[in-house]
Amino acid sequence: MGSLNLKWTPGCLVFGKVESSYDKFNRKERRGARFKGGRRSVIVATGPAIDQVPAIVQEPLSKDHLIHYMASGCKPKQNWRIGTEHEKFGFERKTFRSINYKQLSALLNGIAERFDWEKIMEGDNIIGLKNDKQNISLERGGQFELSGAPLKTLHQTCDEINSHLYQAKTVADEMGIGFLGLGYQPKWRLEDIIRVPKERYNILQNQLCKFGSPGVEILIMTCSVQVNLDFSSEADMIKKMRASIALQPLAAALFANSPFKDGVPSAYLTTRSHIGEFDKHRTGILPFVFYDNFGFEQYVDYALDVPMVFVYRGNKYIDCRDMSFRDFMAGKLPAIPGQVPTLADWENHLTTIFPEVRLKRYMEMRGADNGPLHMMCAVPAFWVGLLYDEVSLQNVLDMIADWTTEDLQNLRDMVPITGLRTSIQGRLLRHIAEDVLKWAKEGLDRRCLNESVFLDPLKEVVFTGLTRADKLLELYHNKWGKNIDHVFRECCY
Repeated sequence: MGSLNLKWTPGCLVFGKVESSYDKFNRKERRGARFKGGRRSVIVATGPAIDQVPAIVQEPLSKDHLIHYMASGCKPKQNWRIGTEHEKFGFERKTFRSINYKQLSALLNGIAERFDWEKIMEGDNIIGLKNDKQNISLERGGQFELSGAPLKTLHQTCDEINSHLYQAKTVADEMGIGFLGLGYQPKWRLEDIIRVPKERYNILQNQLCKFGSPGVEILIMTCSVQVNLDFSSEADMIKKMRASIALQPLAAALFANSPFKDGVPSAYLTTRSHIGEFDKHRTGILPFVFYDNFGFEQYVDYALDVPMVFVYRGNKYIDCRDMSFRDFMAGKLPAIPGQVPTLADWENHLTTIFPEVRLKRYMEMRGADNGPLHMMCAVPAFWVGLLYDEVSLQNVLDMIADWTTEDLQNLRDMVPITGLRTSIQGRLLRHIAEDVLKWAKEGLDRRCLNESVFLDPLKEVVFTGLTRADKLLELYHNKWGKNIDHVFRECCY
C-alpha cells in the first residue's frame, strides 16, 4: 500500500457556502410528547434532498464541479458531527412473520400522530417520516430505518437511538409488532418478504437482479448500523478513508450478528457481510484509495465510471440502468437525451454506490451488522475514537502501513466465516482488536466527554473472543434445541 507521506495542502477547496452549524435537540420533544393540536404537515416525496447545497451552477456540470462539490464537505474540527443510521426488521409477535406494507403504513401513521413527525408520501403511499434532521424510512424489504441527525456527542447519539426505539415500540407494541436486532433475516426466505412500494427500489432491484440472489438479498434481507463522519481537508479525508477501509473487516468481525439464514445456521458469522460484495463496480474495498495519487478527483473518477441506475425528473424515477454519468454530463443520456445533470443528480448517483466506506461530503462507515442497543451505540464510539483523534488515527495508519490490498481482500473474504479468528500477516484479528480498541478508548478519553463507556460491549467481545453471532449459535445448538423461533424473543428490542 505504500507509505503515507501525504503532501496535500491543509486547506480545502470550497464551492459556495457550506452551513456547518446544527440545531440542538430538545430532549423532552424527542422523548415523544404527544401532539397537542394544529394540523400535521405532509411532505411529498421528491428526489433525494441535499442539505447545505453549494452555490447553484449556472453552466453544465464539469468534473471540476463534482470535485469541488465533494470538497465542500470539509469543515473545521469544532464543527465535526456524528450521524448514525440503523435498520431493523419488523415482525408479528404471534407468528414471527415479516410485517406487510399495510402494517408498516399503520406504524408510520401511528408514530406521526403520537409523536409529531411529518409524513413523507409517494403518491398515496406513506414511505417515511421527518422530524427536523431525523428521518424514518422504509427499505425495500420493509426494514424500518432511522437516519439520525448530525450530533456533537456519543451521549446524544445513543439517546437519539433510545428515543427512537421508545417511540417505535410504543406504537408497535399496541399492534402486536416487534423489532428484531439482527444483520440478516433469520427465518423467512426471499419470496416471503414484502416489497415496499417505492419507485426507486423497483428500478434498483431490477438492476441488482443481474447479480443473482446476493444482489437482491442485500437490498431486502439485511440490516446494518452506519456511522457518518466528517473530515477537515483532502489530506484528512485520505487518512480517514485508508484507515476506515482497512479496519472495516475488523468492524464486521466485532459486530458480527447474522449467523442464520432460512431458519438454520448459514455457515457465516456475518451473512450480511458475506453477500455484500456482489458487484465489482459498486461494492468492495476500493484498492485505489491506497494509491499515492488518491484524492477527491480519483473518487469522482471512480463514481463517474459506476453505471447509473436512475434519474429523477418530473416527480418520477426514470430507469437509466447501465448508462454512463459521463454521457449524462455531455447531454447524451439515452433515457433523457439533451438534458444534463444537476448536483442533485450527482448526489442521487452516489447513493447507488455501496463500497465498504462511501464518500460523499462526509464518510459513511458501512461494515457493522445491526444488533442490540448497546452494540448500536458502540459502533459510532468505535469509529469516533479512532478517526476523530489524530493520535489514534495515526496509530492505525502506522499499523496498516505494510498491509497490501491483497491482505485486505483476503481479510474481507475470510472475516464473515472466521471472524476474530481470522489472521492477517500471521497475526490474529482478535489480537489486533485489542490494540485498536485501546486506541479507540484513548481517542474518546481525549475528547473529555466520558464517552468511552460506550466501548464496554466491545471489551467483552475482545476479552472472550465471542461475538454476538457466536453466542447466538451456542444458544441455537443447545438451549433452543435448534428451533430458530427463539431468536425472535432473544433479539427483540
